[in-house]
Amino acid sequence: MRTARNYLAKEIYRSSAVVLIALLGLFSFFTLIDELDSVNEFFPITALLSLELLAIPNRLYDLLPIGLLIGSILALAGLAQRNELVILRISGMSGMRILRMLWVITIPVIALAILLSEVIAPAAEIRYSEANLMMRGRVEGGRMVSGYWFKEPTLTGGTRIINVGKLLSSGDVAELKVYEFPDNTHMSSMWTAASGTFKDSKLLLKNVTENRFADTAHLSLIDGNPVEAPLMEVSRSPEVEINTTLTPGRLVSRILTPERMTWVMLSDYIDYLQRNKLDADRQIVAIWRKAAYPFTLLVMLTIAAPISYMQTRRGGVGAKIFIGILMGTGFFMLNQLALNVGLLYKWPPLVTALLPNILAMAIAMSTIFAMENRLKWSGRKLQSSIKANA
Repeated sequence: MRTARNYLAKEIYRSSAVVLIALLGLFSFFTLIDELDSVNEFFPITALLSLELLAIPNRLYDLLPIGLLIGSILALAGLAQRNELVILRISGMSGMRILRMLWVITIPVIALAILLSEVIAPAAEIRYSEANLMMRGRVEGGRMVSGYWFKEPTLTGGTRIINVGKLLSSGDVAELKVYEFPDNTHMSSMWTAASGTFKDSKLLLKNVTENRFADTAHLSLIDGNPVEAPLMEVSRSPEVEINTTLTPGRLVSRILTPERMTWVMLSDYIDYLQRNKLDADRQIVAIWRKAAYPFTLLVMLTIAAPISYMQTRRGGVGAKIFIGILMGTGFFMLNQLALNVGLLYKWPPLVTALLPNILAMAIAMSTIFAMENRLKWSGRKLQSSIKANA
């Protein structure tokens, strides 16, 4: 049993590694070709190559399920073509027992996926964002034309809205605007700052211009009557310190794709969004998808098992690999479709994250069960025919 499992693991790991290297090379090559137009004297080809190297861990995390599926099909189809799977079946192993062996083989891959998800990929994504910021002067994730927007409650029960124009690689921010709403309705002041630094739950604004509105400014604008006192006062200060729930980590969370964040970082950001009554559905779905990722790897091997048993006498390895690619692409598209449709129609996050996996697992298990019992059904049908002829 252990010898057979080790042999299967060796074949599957080797094939999956080759497939993943090929997929990584292919996707990196196409991305590199697509980005060549951005190369100039300020952004040389070496900078583009370094960005592509930083993108490899996240690309590996995305391609791991499909690579495992295609590699498993390649390995198991080869074993079936050499009649090695037939030998295992003759020795007394059922199809379900072989499937359980495949699930055990997935455990090291799951460990690798967790390491990628919680350590390597988030660190590489942060380094990628920092390098992109330094080399190109921009970051893409979660940014509007006007910058990044955050909302939080004040200590007096009001609302504060913070607009960050730029995120610096040092963790500081620049081009800030802070809007204060003491009664959650009317704006009392607006600060404009050249830069800001986070320290101990406080944001230190530097080179600040404050526009403070009179308490009756909104009433004067409604009535349209002239007033004697000015509606707004402008003052300047070298530094202003305000309390805030924002941290450099939460700023980084706004940049990163939710699936690229660690579990701890994602949970903290969800808590921040919910406490500030902001939409956290995308992040909640992401945390469930991270939890379902190991199950996705099990589903990939379960899908590979019945495909590998087909047409063992006539070969057809190329056809099986092609079917595996179609299955992997279809599963990826279904996963993305479920994410978008679930967010659009407000499905429960658990359903959005697990529905594609459950459907794929149900189809694969039904196929394995049908193939496992095909001989029994054929034997019963033959017996019935013999009795009918007699």
